[in-house]
Parts: sequence; C-alpha cells; structure tokens
Amino acid sequence: MAQHTITVLPGDGVGPEVTEQALDVLLTVADLFGHDFTLHSRLAGLTAIAAEGVAISEETMSLCGKSDAVLFGAIGSLPPSERRDARVLPEQALFRLRKDFQFFANLRPIRPVPGLHHASPVKPEYVAGADLIFVRELSAGLYYGHLDSTPDKPSEIRTTEHGLVAIDTLRYTEQEIERVVRAAFDIAATRRGTLTSVDKANVLSSSILWRRVVERVAADHPGVTWEHMLVDACAMYLLRDPARFDVIVTENLFGDILTDEAAMLTSSIGMIPSASLGVRRTSAGIFGLYEPIHGSAPDIAGQDVANPVGAVLSAALLLRHSLGLTREAEAVERAVEEAIAEGYRTVDVQEPGTKAVGTREMGKHIVAALAEGHRR
Repeated sequence: MAQHTITVLPGDGVGPEVTEQALDVLLTVADLFGHDFTLHSRLAGLTAIAAEGVAISEETMSLCGKSDAVLFGAIGSLPPSERRDARVLPEQALFRLRKDFQFFANLRPIRPVPGLHHASPVKPEYVAGADLIFVRELSAGLYYGHLDSTPDKPSEIRTTEHGLVAIDTLRYTEQEIERVVRAAFDIAATRRGTLTSVDKANVLSSSILWRRVVERVAADHPGVTWEHMLVDACAMYLLRDPARFDVIVTENLFGDILTDEAAMLTSSIGMIPSASLGVRRTSAGIFGLYEPIHGSAPDIAGQDVANPVGAVLSAALLLRHSLGLTREAEAVERAVEEAIAEGYRTVDVQEPGTKAVGTREMGKHIVAALAEGHRR
C-alpha cells in the first residue's frame, strides 16, 4: 500500500469546484487500489488574501514542502482599477510556489479524446492523430521581471519627458535553458523520439542562446530526432498539421500562448491538465504542482458548469509523476475517455446528441467509469 501526502490549494473562482472532482477521483483511486492518501487543504490567491493578508502563507508553503505533491485549482485576478494600488496580488501565490520549489518544467499534454474530434473548432481530419506534449520553461523569462526588477533587469512603467515608457526584461541563463531542454529530450526519448524546439531566433538574443544550448544538448541524445522552429511557424502548424509534433520545448511566454492555442485541438481549454516539476525527488517520483491550465473563470463560478476534466487529468499526472502510480494514472485517463464516449459533456464541449451535465455530475460519471473499469 502506497502512503502519500498531498497539499490541496483549490484557489479562486471555479478552482474549488473542479478541484473537488479531482479529489473525488484521487480518493476513489486510493480506495480501489489500496493506497493511503493524506490530504491537506489550504488557501491561496484571493481567498488567502482575504483571510490571511497574503497570497500564500508561510504555513501553507511549509506544508507544501513537506508533501509529495500539490494539487492546485485556479488563481483569481484583481480588476485593473484595484491592481494599480494593490499591495498583494493573487498571482504571487503561483510565482512563489514556482520560485521557491524550483518548478522549472511545465508539462502540458495535448491529446484530443476521439469522442470530441467534432467538438473542436479545428477540422476533425486535422485533429485526428494529434498526440503531443509541451515542455514549457517556467522559472524565468519576461514573467519574472516584475518579481526581480533591478536596474540591470528593469520591469516597469517610467515617466519621461516624452510620456510614459513601459519596459520588460527577457532574461535567460544558459543553465535555465539547459535543464528544461534536457528534461524535454528525456521525455522525447520515452515517446516517439522527436522534439521541436520553438524560439524567435531571427529577432531575440535569448532565442539565439536557446538554439545554442539545444544543439549542444541534442548531441547527448542521438536517438532523438529534433528541429528548430520559429514560434510563428509553430502557431501555424499546430492548426494545420498538429500530428507532426511529438514533444515541443519552448520558453515561458511562448509556451503559455501556444498551449492555449493547442487546447482548441481538444475542443476546450477546460480539457488540458498540467504538471510543474522541479528538482526535488519524492519517495516514488518528482515533487510537483498539478493544475488545469484554465483560469478562475469568475463569470461562471458557483454555477456548476465548469469543465472538471483538466483538473481530473492533472490528478492523473500527479499519480504518474510524483507518486509513481502509472497504472492508476492510466485508469483515470481511461475513465475520462469512457465518460465522454458515453455522451456526457459539460457545456463547453457539448455537441448534438450528447447530454449536457454540470461539474459535479461529470465528476460522478468519471468516478463511476473508474470503478467500473477496475471491476473489469
């Protein structure tokens, strides 16, 4: 019997709703397969600011650090009128987690479920056969300028004699690039053996360095076929020929944008899970943070309409990467496909002839499919 501790940060908006379904799945896995999961729930984001005055407390960070994995929901955001003078921002919770625990590799698998090919805005014949994974660098780049702004790395809005000037700094070290590129090559070696490195080397110095590192690391992986590709070309091919990709590795900003685009291959951003992995080993895998890639969607929060599949599949990634429970992860993934094949859909992926269900009911159908699959 495996014994593991998981810290749960439901967050804001629809985060608690979808996380609840993922937790039901994890508890069902524990029951069916004879494991012992200890779950600790804590606040993060807007809820933490309201209750504790910070986006994530020191006590919560300490608890995360003692766990085998962190299951995350979604982080809310402040309206522009409030952000300007805010002392604490909700997204600081995620940045703190990523920085303190050195989560440098963000895995985002894109594998359209066969039953949803016609629900995608992309033609079904293009969606068919797509099965790829993004490895997004998560610890550096433009997003970290405002957290580490110094005279040599400015990120600010300045007042000049000619008006306001906005400055952001895109900075990468050789070491930051190398560790995520090596992770991507290692993943490619376990899949179909092909890797695409995405950059903007015709414009950016950071991308020129990125290419140099990729070429050096590639020499250590002779069994992997690889290529460079400019980010704009990649955006086109993701819609024109997504089946050509196996593993895509790219920097922080490009990865953020391209994965939202690629989500449309699956029909909805609510379908996409993610795993943020770092350097610390657990007893059976790698310590990581797991979350659906969608936001907090405050406009639909509390309405029982959010798609929980991304959160449930994130729980599957947690089982696989941090707990070393590959068989259990595969069972969860099959349960999701079976529930969808039976015609149950949340409104974001509904098609004629299928049954629209709410967040909780979709979760129940996945749990039922999981239990039925275990009995077979």
